[in-house]
Amino acid sequence: MSREILIENAIGKIKLLPESKIQEINDFVDFLLFKIDEEITTENIQQIVSESSSFDFLNEERELYNESDLKIRFK
Repeated sequence: MSREILIENAIGKIKLLPESKIQEINDFVDFLLFKIDEEITTENIQQIVSESSSFDFLNEERELYNESDLKIRFK
């Protein structure tokens, strides 16, 4: 089914419901819209962070210890 037909079917069914159920559907739609907005915001933040060089220092961390720091070598 196309988007328009689904919307028309949903609206027709919603019109048959009592007021309390319509409010419940409205609340659920608000929840879905909030969730979608939150996902988009998270994706945008992830993209900005991945494109920035703010965390590059984590990739360039020098080694704190080397073999000369060992007291006993295991073979």
